[in-house]
Parts: sequence; structure tokens; C-alpha cells
Amino acid sequence: MSVSQQPSSAGTSTRKLCVVMAQLDFLVGDIQGNTQAVIEAAQKAHNEHGADILVFPELCLTGYPPEDLLLRPSLELRVSEALETLRGANLKPAIVIGAPVRQGGLLYNSAVVIEGGEISGRYFKKFPPNYQVFDEKRYFAEGRETLVMPIHGVQVGITVCEDLWSDGPVEDAAAAGAQLILNLNASPYDIDKQASRKALLERKSRENRVSIVYVNLVGGQDELIFDGGSMVFDHSGRLDVEAPQFVEGLFPVEFLCEHPCQPVSQPLPDEPSLEANVYNALVLGVRDYVNKNGFKSVVLGLSGGIDSAVTLAVAVDALGPERVRAVMMPFRYTSSMSLEDAEAEAVALGVQYDVFSIEPMYDAFMASLEKPFEGTTPDTTEENLQARLRGVLLMSLSNKFGSLVLTTGNKSEMAVGYSTLYGDMAGGFDVLKDVPKTLVFRLARYRNTLSSVIPERVITRPPSAELAPDQKDEDSLPGYDVLDQILNLYVERDFSADAIVAEGFDRTDVERVIRLVDINEYKRRQAPIGVRITERGFGKDRRYPITNGWRIGK
Repeated sequence: MSVSQQPSSAGTSTRKLCVVMAQLDFLVGDIQGNTQAVIEAAQKAHNEHGADILVFPELCLTGYPPEDLLLRPSLELRVSEALETLRGANLKPAIVIGAPVRQGGLLYNSAVVIEGGEISGRYFKKFPPNYQVFDEKRYFAEGRETLVMPIHGVQVGITVCEDLWSDGPVEDAAAAGAQLILNLNASPYDIDKQASRKALLERKSRENRVSIVYVNLVGGQDELIFDGGSMVFDHSGRLDVEAPQFVEGLFPVEFLCEHPCQPVSQPLPDEPSLEANVYNALVLGVRDYVNKNGFKSVVLGLSGGIDSAVTLAVAVDALGPERVRAVMMPFRYTSSMSLEDAEAEAVALGVQYDVFSIEPMYDAFMASLEKPFEGTTPDTTEENLQARLRGVLLMSLSNKFGSLVLTTGNKSEMAVGYSTLYGDMAGGFDVLKDVPKTLVFRLARYRNTLSSVIPERVITRPPSAELAPDQKDEDSLPGYDVLDQILNLYVERDFSADAIVAEGFDRTDVERVIRLVDINEYKRRQAPIGVRITERGFGKDRRYPITNGWRIGK
């Protein structure tokens, strides 16, 4: 069933329309604060841009994803109060906002249109997604109706996020006479996502001969990053307007509306490199996680290795050097090179830097364990003790000074369990959790193009945990060039062992890596969350049982 209202007699003549894309960062659960942000944005859009229509992201009143907050009994009351506040705010533009709305006993992911103090339209999302990081069917019913309505004399169709990726909603709105389609989004970032969005929007606008305004959320929410990148495609499938990624703002677009509406083209931003794009995502993820959760500062262990070097740079770029503390915790196996490089990084980035040897604590622990360890030979137990002592030091600084501990493990290490529970895994947020080791090297080189903060030999030396004499990561693992390819096929693309071998990889390497991934699920469940940058990160994306009898093979 379609809901379509006929335009006024003036709707057939050329009409200018100013649509402002509100690419903003909302805080999940802060309905009152989000409502105030909508009001302030509407006032600014009117005063500075003469906005006719102001379009916000999906579920902006609650923030996205609200998860089980949607099950709270008071949610409906709070959202209703927010909508009443917006109705009474005397907003000049028509606003299109995202909110959960209950009707007929069912909850819908909705777009709400408010004009002149009245709710003039509601649209219920037709395709709540239930894959990867999404589980909207846990909360939302499926909408059934199409909404095309006149706003400032222009027939406007409205859809929400996943409706764009499915067949039906855009087509139905175009068939119902939409001159322009507004699409509200909370689309999470991954490395290839913006290119996929552009390809989809090009096809949908061209096939349906209608301009589409795509407005996306920006900001970090736990492990998810919303990158903005709001866009406008015209009816021929041409990209006419693109807002920058990872930046908040109000982005106006002028339309000349007959049928369909034609956007006035604007200069497009330069295409960022993959490294720049990922680095910006990490910076935004750290900034929002730290600030939204009320931490004053962060602290991390600085080892002289590449992972902690990149983590330190991201933290400083996210928060400023005055809010970052780096701690070197050397032991007898720590090389002079590591000590020198860690200090050089701290000085280059201007952070507080401390050196606390773990040698006395290690000796004390080993003295206490002398009797139960009698007759045994040193093994990974003693190596892991070093990592755990460092974790205790960092967590103590965290408790005393209210600093969030940033862990520094990368995706390659997290995948195969090359990490120590309650040691280098101790902390609150893992910046590189979804960044493969080979990409960490590329990020280090990219960051040095902005300013030289990571010594060259940190990038070129063989990676080592330095928990034993002359230790190198590749003594325990395949080379990272090979390891990361196998992990990509197994973790992100769900290839079986046989299928990976068929791609040309050594069966012994493949089966060894897969076994390490499978048996270390228990570690990942206890690891801090971290920024998601790939199509399938550890966390919301990949939910495997710890206890299982699945066998490697087909």
C-alpha cells in the first residue's frame, strides 16, 4: 500500500529547494541530549543555510545502535516526550528524523517528518537487517507502506538505510511519484563500504530516474565507527555532492525541482588513500570511546615495537598529547633499541613518558613460585608472567588516575591467540583489534607522512614480543604476509581449510593457523573491544561457540 499526497498546483513549476544533510554524532541513550542537538542543528540550518528540509541519520533520537535499550519500558515515554519537544520548538525547516515508534503494539525503526509543529508523516523501515553487526529483527517489526508526501511543494519519498540495499522501497517510492528520495542511515564503516554505497546509489538513482539524498551518521559507538560520507546522486546516477568522511557538519544541497529534482553539483572531496581512511577511523573510534565514556586520559604500554607506536600516534591524534601517558616496562630481554625507540616516539609526540622496570616484581614472583615450580624447566609460563606484570602496572595507573588503558594487540595476533590473558590483553580498548599486522606497517608509514614520529627501524625490524632471548614473532607464526592472507580467507570470507589450500597455500600452515584461530576463541571473548574496520571483526560480527567439536577440513 502506498501513501502518496498530491502536490499543490505550484508543484508542477520549477521550484528551488534547500536540503541540508545533518551528518552528526549522537550519543546512544541520551534522548534528551540528542533532541537538543536536533533543535540546535535546525536553528543553525535555518539561519546559515535557509534550509527547507533538514535530514538526520537513522534513529538519531536514541543513537545507533540502541540495542536492548529498546526493550526498556520507559523508552516509548522518553521518545514521545522528545517528539513533543520537537513539535513545540518552533523549528523553521521541515525536519526528518530517525526514532523508534510503536504502533499497534509493534516497534518500528521509523523516519518522522515534523513541519510547522506537527508530525506530518511517518515511515516504517521495511527491511530491518539481521546480518554481520546488525540484529534489528530482535527489536523491530517490518514496515509495509510506502511514504511519498509533499514538503515545500515537492513530492518527497522517504526510506531508511537497509531499504536502499533491498529491492522494493526505492522502486515503490519512485513509482508513487517521488521527485526526490531521502534515505536516513546509520551505516557502519569498513574499508570497502563507501565504494559499495556509491555503486548502489548510482544504480538505484539511475534505474529509478530519481535523485537520492543519502544521509549517514558519523561517530564511534563501542566497536562500530560511522563514517558519514553523506551523498547526493542525481536521477542519471551521477554523484553531485559528497560530504567528507569522519567529520560532523551540516551540508546544504540546492535542488531545482521539476520532475525529478536536480541537485546543484558541488566540488567533490579527494578520494582518500586506504591508509588515511583507516587511520581516520581509528582516531574517531578512540576519541568517541574515551570522551563519551568520560575518561580523562589514556595510558598504554610503549614497547618500542610497531603496534604500540601506531597506537600511541592514534591516541595523541585523537585526544592530544596532554591526555596520553606512555609507559615503558623493560625487562632483561628488552633491547637497547626498544628503549631508545620508545623514548623517541614519546618525545616526538609530546606525551608523558615513564620507565618502570618489571625486574624486581618478576624476581619476587619467581621467588614465591620457587617451590611449586621446582623440577620444571622455563617455558611460556615465565614469558607470560612478564606480560601479566606489565598488565598489573598499567591497570594500577588506570585505577589511580582514572585513565583508560589502551591495549595494542592487532587482528593477526588476536586471531591466533598470540597474546597473554591478563597481560598484554589487559585494558579497556584495543585500537588495532581489527587491523591486520601487514596493515599496521602501512599505517605507520602513512602516519610518518604527516609528521615523523615512528623511527624507521621500528617499521623495518622483525617484530618481537621480547619475552625471551632473540625472540621473533615469526619463530611461532608463519610470516605475516602469509598469515594475514590465510586469516582473511578464514575469518572474513569463511573459506574452509581445503578451500584455502586450493588457493595455493601450504596445508600445514593453513591447518595450523585455523587450529590456532579455533582454540583461541576463549581468549577473544575476554579481550577488550576495539575499532572495527573490516567486513568481519572479532566481536559483534563473528560469534563462534567456545566449546565445540567442529573439525578442520571441508
